[in-house]
Amino acid sequence: MEFPKHRILKTSSGKIVIGGKNAEQNEELVNAFIGKNVVILHTEMEGSPFCVIFNEGEADKQDVKEAAIFCARYSKDWRNNRNDVEVHIFSGKNVHKTEEMKIGTFGVRKFRKIIIKKEEIKRFSK
Repeated sequence: MEFPKHRILKTSSGKIVIGGKNAEQNEELVNAFIGKNVVILHTEMEGSPFCVIFNEGEADKQDVKEAAIFCARYSKDWRNNRNDVEVHIFSGKNVHKTEEMKIGTFGVRKFRKIIIKKEEIKRFSK
């Protein structure tokens, strides 16, 4: 699977993180991974890239942290508030979509939260 127009991050351990730039790209990305055992991230607030840790094997805690910072950095929450950002982390197995949901919107049954501090996002942005 290739996502040439999406944002890409390579974590310090070499995992690839793919992030959407808009609702259409988020739709394409998440649809490719619904039902799969991959880590997906999105901020608590609307207007965030969905980010997928595209991995061979398990993503470790550091991979997830780096992906969460990447996700927060490109969110409207960060752009508009320049403050800490809450990121939700979940598996593709917990994602669902109904016909009523607009493009780029998905439901998540189970997730965990991580708070990304503004200092972490600022360091990433440099």
